[in-house]
Amino acid sequence: MSSLALTFYVLIWPLLAFGIMVLLCVSLYRDICKAKKEGKDLV
Repeated sequence: MSSLALTFYVLIWPLLAFGIMVLLCVSLYRDICKAKKEGKDLV
C-alpha cells in the first residue's frame, strides 16, 4: 500500500466520525425545537 493511500485511509475515519456526530447533533436540535414548538417534553 502506498504512503498516500495509507494516509488517506487513516485520515478518513475521523472525518466520517465527525460527520456522523454532526448529523446526530443537528437531529437532536431539530427534535428539541419541535418539542418546544408543540409544548411537549422531549423524553
